[in-house]
Amino acid sequence: MRLALAHPRRHDNLRRIERLDPAVDFDEIFQLVAYHEFPWEYVQGTSIAFMRHYGVPSISDLLDRTGRFEHDGQKRYHDTVLIGFEAVVDGVDSPRAHDTIRHLNRIHGHYGIPNHEFRYVLATTLVGPKRFIDRYGYRPLNPHEVEAITRVTTRFGELMGIKDLPATYADYERLLDDYEAERFA
Repeated sequence: MRLALAHPRRHDNLRRIERLDPAVDFDEIFQLVAYHEFPWEYVQGTSIAFMRHYGVPSISDLLDRTGRFEHDGQKRYHDTVLIGFEAVVDGVDSPRAHDTIRHLNRIHGHYGIPNHEFRYVLATTLVGPKRFIDRYGYRPLNPHEVEAITRVTTRFGELMGIKDLPATYADYERLLDDYEAERFA
């Protein structure tokens, strides 16, 4: 059972989001969801998604070889959160976002990470928070929010140079579930 907060302005952001066009206003909707409506839930969902990468042996092996989690795991986590924030705070197509994603590509560029792993990791950053919010938030995400977050995620992936990205949230969810069914160990 969900208990909604009784504050009379509790749904102001949702009403605003419902008036926006997720095909155009995806950055604004994303920020309202991640930083105003569900800031705690978004971080928790992202954190859980972040740890799921260890369930894939090839990704886990790379993370182990770099030693970043073993020797400085909290910094690695904070760096990931900071990069995510920097890439969306001014909009995913802002100069700040493009600089941040170029930096992210430089960090990953010398590891030879295959496209299918990038696709999976990107899917976790979308599906993880959405599932967490739907289950533990004061309300589930509405279709405008899901479409906007999917568009931001897809654009982020395009800027990273990830190929064959899913077109819809359902496609990302299927990618994640199928990948884990095939590769989780």
